[in-house]
Amino acid sequence: MSAVASTTVDMRPGGLWLAFRHNKIAWVGLVLLALIVFVAIFAPWLAPHDPLEQNIVARLEPPSAEFLLGTDSYGRDVLSRLIYGARISLFVGFVAILIAMVVGTTIGVIAGYIGGLFDQIVMGVLDVLLAFPTLLLGLMIAAMLGASLENLIIAIAVTEVAPFARVARAPTITLRQRDFVEASRSYGCGPLRIMFRHILPNMLSDVVVMSSLWLASAIRTEASLSFIGLGVPPPAATWGGMIREGFENILDAWWLAVFPSLAILATVLALNLLGDALRDASDPRTRDR
Repeated sequence: MSAVASTTVDMRPGGLWLAFRHNKIAWVGLVLLALIVFVAIFAPWLAPHDPLEQNIVARLEPPSAEFLLGTDSYGRDVLSRLIYGARISLFVGFVAILIAMVVGTTIGVIAGYIGGLFDQIVMGVLDVLLAFPTLLLGLMIAAMLGASLENLIIAIAVTEVAPFARVARAPTITLRQRDFVEASRSYGCGPLRIMFRHILPNMLSDVVVMSSLWLASAIRTEASLSFIGLGVPPPAATWGGMIREGFENILDAWWLAVFPSLAILATVLALNLLGDALRDASDPRTRDR
């Protein structure tokens, strides 16, 4: 059973530190993401105004000392709405990816371990899901379920289940033939114990690395669905919804669409940089170099 340890990918703090030490740009992603998360958590204390408070007298004001990022067509402070929008984007993305990771990884491990006709049927269903572009599939599901926070999370989670299942299935097929799995069977371990006690820990790092990258995709999908009106209903502040509102006044009030777009860009960039660092930490060849 000692073979289990030899096949586990090094995601310990030491491995992460080495990856960040050799990938200086990853620190930019880590600091940027930490800043965004900090802003989202402490939004009630950092927002200078109520994000829902309307002031028609101050509508469409450009950035100024009172309104640092200007106001929208209802006189609401853009900076405050941007800060509160980070809460929704991060919450939707994190919860959706967590659900997709749990469901997809479970499906992939079970299908890869059982194999045969069951594996072919499951992969066939997942191939159908993968045939649809992520945004199109999310749009179809969100349109059928209706616009709400819960339905938005479900729509995004469903679009990411198939990729997680494929990432989990491939190493499971390899690991089920390893000596430590055969030893587990000889000790009388059942299939569930073998799958989730011995196989899953040996490929979990791959899933964690991909989850950081797909979290960026989930945030983009959330913004896209909110942009076309299938996200969290107004007046809640969402980055995609703010961009949609800004496009109506793009020539007269450029700040309405530009600042939420920059927020999405910064978040996605931070997650991609962090994902690269995690990938380096999980790759033995990178660690050797």
